[in-house]
Formats: sequence, structure tokens, C-alpha cells
Amino acid sequence: MNPVEKAGVLLEALPYIRRFQGRTFVIKYGGHAMVAPELKESFARDICLLKYIGVNVVVVHGGGPQISAMLKQSNINSRFVDGLRVTDDATMNVVEMVLAGSINQDIVSLICRHGGRAVGLSGKDDGFILADKQAPLVSRDGEEVDLGRVGEVRHVTPDIVVELMRAGFIPVIAPIGVDEHGQSLNLNADTAAGKVAEALRAEKLILLTDVEGVRGGDGQFLSSLGAAQARALIEDRVIDGGMIPKVECALDAIAAGVRKVHIVDGRKDHVVLLEIFTDTGTGTEIVRAPKSAAPVPNSEG
Repeated sequence: MNPVEKAGVLLEALPYIRRFQGRTFVIKYGGHAMVAPELKESFARDICLLKYIGVNVVVVHGGGPQISAMLKQSNINSRFVDGLRVTDDATMNVVEMVLAGSINQDIVSLICRHGGRAVGLSGKDDGFILADKQAPLVSRDGEEVDLGRVGEVRHVTPDIVVELMRAGFIPVIAPIGVDEHGQSLNLNADTAAGKVAEALRAEKLILLTDVEGVRGGDGQFLSSLGAAQARALIEDRVIDGGMIPKVECALDAIAAGVRKVHIVDGRKDHVVLLEIFTDTGTGTEIVRAPKSAAPVPNSEG
């Protein structure tokens, strides 16, 4: 890229930089972006750049593959029901060790190595993510299943996160909640990120995935999606599988006051910056109401 092209990129980003100074972005970090070394480095640089230009950044991370690997190494069987991990006491010990321990500290270390100031925590710290044990569910096979120590977020008290941001830190949050008796509960990372974004009244919730974004019934990629249209696509089973909880998480966040949710492909280098600071974006943005009846470029950052 020649110097004139570089200047053009900076000029394109300038209005967005102005708009988002002092605002809060919650970023759910997961999938391939947490595994490939070059993508991990790219993500850390993006996070540090956001902080340098005045955005308050909060990272909520997943870690399903790493948990499965550690369970296998520990000779503990993994069991899933309709995509949800059954979490007994032994499994929960591993979940907590991997999420709040090795993964969390690796992310903190990576961000610090690129010049950021990061602090790791989980929902147990200051009891800021209060959760309830999820009720037994009926599987697709008609079996009633107790998922064990799997939680649903009841309430987020974000004081500790706010204080860390005010002190100049980037909070890195493991998706572990605590019930009213002090017991740890395993949380869905997308849902935890959404609830944290709601509590912080975040400007944006950004969900990193391993797909390009959301597609319509004709297979066409949708760069912008209104809430009503998203619900219709779920009802029509156009949005299905693992995309359903992500879109439902987005809809809940928007209904609770988050201005915009972005579902982006974490397999791309610098995908967060491309989505936020370019006129066209790269993923699917979900908003309360569409800007027009037809899918349009992601033109509002």
C-alpha cells in the first residue's frame, strides 16, 4: 500500500474514531481466533489499538475446545446434549481451571505484551455475575436431562469492571458465574458477553465466530439485519444451529439498550478494526430497526 492509500485508510477511520471515543465495546473472543497464533496476535493488537484511541474495551472469552482437550487428558468423558455440555463436579473443576486459569491468563499476557494493560477475572470476582442453575431440559430425543453445573445469568453488577476501565485496564472475563451459595456455574460465553454488554450499556457487542456472518433464505450474505427480520429468519429456520444462540443473544442485548451487535468472522486478520472503522464493514450488524428494507452496507460503523 502506497502512502496515499494509507492516508485514505486513516481518513476513512477518522469519523468512527471521533464517534467512539469514551464508548464501551464488549468483545466476545472465541473460535479459531483463539487458536491460530497469527490471529491471536492480530486480535491483541486490535484490542490495544482500540484502547489507545479512547474506546473502553471489555473482552469475554470462550474456550470449549480447550476444555474438551483437558477433559480428555484427564480421562473425563465429555457429554453434550443438543450442543450443551453436561457439567458435573469433575467437569466443572476442569472448566474453571481452563477458563479462569490458563486461557484467561494467556489472553491477559498477550494483550500486555502488545502494550495494553489487562486484568483477568471471572464472574466470581466480587460476585459480579450472579447466575442460577439451569433447569433440566428436554432433548430433541424427548429425554429430560439435568445439565449439572450449567448456569443462566440472573444479574450482572458491573462495578468491578467499571472501576478497572476507569483505571485504564482492559478487563478480560472468563464466563463463569456464581450462584447465591457461592457455587461456580459454567456459562455460555456468548450469553455472558451479552449480559455484560447490557449491564455496561455498551455501544457495541462484537461476537467473533468461525463463519462470515448471517445469510438470508437465498443464501445471500446479510451485512445489516433488523431485529424483526432476525426473529423471522429464526422462526423460518433460515438461521439455525449454532447461529441461533448468537442471534438470540444479539436480540436480547439490543432490546436491553446495546446500540448495535456485530457478528464477525474471527478467522480474518484485524476483523474487529475492519468491522468498526471501515464504511462497508466485514460481518453482519444487528440493529433494533433496519436502515432500509433491503440489506445495505454496514455504513454506520
